[in-house]
Amino acid sequence: MRRTGLEFSSALAVATLVAALVMAESLGLGFHDPDGSIGPTFVLLPLIVLLALFLDVVPRAAIRAKSWRSARAATAEVWRERWPAANLRFMIVGLIGWYVTYASVRNLKGFVPFANHQLYDRDLSRIDFAMFGGRSPAVVLHDLLGTTVAAQVLSFFYIVWIVALPASLAVALVWARRDRVSSWWVTAVSIDWVIGVALNYALPTLGPIYDRPGDFAALSHTSTTALQQSMWTERLQVLADPAHTNTVQNIAAFASLHVAIATTAVLVAQRAGLHRAFVWALRAFLVITMVATVYFGWHYVSDVLAGLLLGFVGAWVGEKFAAPDQVPEAELSELSAADLAGRSARQ
Repeated sequence: MRRTGLEFSSALAVATLVAALVMAESLGLGFHDPDGSIGPTFVLLPLIVLLALFLDVVPRAAIRAKSWRSARAATAEVWRERWPAANLRFMIVGLIGWYVTYASVRNLKGFVPFANHQLYDRDLSRIDFAMFGGRSPAVVLHDLLGTTVAAQVLSFFYIVWIVALPASLAVALVWARRDRVSSWWVTAVSIDWVIGVALNYALPTLGPIYDRPGDFAALSHTSTTALQQSMWTERLQVLADPAHTNTVQNIAAFASLHVAIATTAVLVAQRAGLHRAFVWALRAFLVITMVATVYFGWHYVSDVLAGLLLGFVGAWVGEKFAAPDQVPEAELSELSAADLAGRSARQ
């Protein structure tokens, strides 16, 4: 049997879930659905899967069907072609593993203030100021780019990232299916998350926006600034009553996972030989993400540099565990025949 490439990411899902449950028990805290505000995951996840299957099968069947009477037969034909049992297993295992890892990592990140009370914001701030001649890197960007139009543009791209990541995983698991790039991408993202949360525990920080809010007072109001305020409010709620809240606080700056995953995306796309225009678009997106994360004070410059390194590690390790390249059945038969012939000759 050819391996699917999801074995390692599934193992990470189990390991992070166990770690999160053990940590919750040891700290006397609860394990919560990090996205519970938009509905229970056990309802949302099946709906997402059903929608993805609908969009994958129905348009193809509609094109193939010659009339309403043949639509049912066309749908069944497309379903058999697109979704044999192996492909269904790949999608379901990948989606469940992805969400278990994500939810576990979010909970582990939420436990950081209770597991490590020390903060390293002052240390990383000193490094930032030293690299920028005694000035705040964010303020330097504000002076260079302005605080109105640039804020709106960078905020747009930053918020797009939040939507693009789960969308990319859905595309990889539903539309690409059982592809080397799909398993590589899913595994690499899981690695980024797991190493990232380990770094949160080793070097907990709040980030410049919460440590030095005055540096960002001149920025115009955007969706990003609203999100930052919401996250701070959630953190205060959790710290005030950790045992009785269903909220998961999400503030821990080192290292930048936005930068890490964007870096991983560039490397996977480049090494997988995807279209050059797509690779360059991802590179541009990475640069914008790096600028935005410092501009809005989400992260220190050292967080960004650590995120770049983490992205390289995620892509490299993910490639080691990705599914092997698929060999066409006809070619596989020829290889098997040649192999048998070679054995006979040797005997």
